[in-house]
Amino acid sequence: MAPFAESVGPLDETAREPLYKQLQGKLRKAIEENKLLPDELLPGERDIAAEFTISRITVRKALEGLVKEGLLTRRQGAGTFVSNRVEKNFSQLTSFSEDMVARGFTPRSEWLEKKVSKVTPEEIMNFGLSPGMNIYRFHRLRFADNSPMSIEYTIVPAFCLPSINAVTSSLYVALGETGFRPVRALQRLRAILFNEEQAGLLQTTENAAGLLVERRGFLEDGRIVEIARSYYRGDTYDFVAELST
Repeated sequence: MAPFAESVGPLDETAREPLYKQLQGKLRKAIEENKLLPDELLPGERDIAAEFTISRITVRKALEGLVKEGLLTRRQGAGTFVSNRVEKNFSQLTSFSEDMVARGFTPRSEWLEKKVSKVTPEEIMNFGLSPGMNIYRFHRLRFADNSPMSIEYTIVPAFCLPSINAVTSSLYVALGETGFRPVRALQRLRAILFNEEQAGLLQTTENAAGLLVERRGFLEDGRIVEIARSYYRGDTYDFVAELST
């Protein structure tokens, strides 16, 4: 038996359970028991089919089910990988960089756009910003190690930073240095499907499941200092919150 099949375990052609279901179960168990490690590349469908002596259609159906569960992820042009999920505590006000470092990842960003502009009428109405205010717009693709995790669109009032170039890596570090790091925030999370552009940036497929997190960060005096929309890959990020009575 080939190495991959050995780590997953054999299928039983005499069993009543369909072969694709058996393969799904074996793969799921192998992932849970760390026989298949996070971010590990799986063999191609043809190779898996040959190792288990089953059809490629059976393999594809099994893998598609695990992709929908978020246990596997497909990267265009690279193959199918075991998901490397990150757990985010939804009740703590921390930055993306802080979350990644706390979990042993190296955070980095690719700038999509950063510019100075005037606040729009819609932003005045929706966020209570002052007419004529200068704001900084930061659009970034965020990574954990080399895996794209989210697309982030952030608005910060210009009075919070000495210049738009003050943000080099972590926005919260830059805001902390000027005394304008938010102390509380309102967050909203909802499920979305990625469009073609978003899917391309996040190395996933169009209409793949994602999470949109909208955050408004405030100072103690109630001034808003951060307005963010972050699109997270649904197969790599879990949001948790501790509740009590």
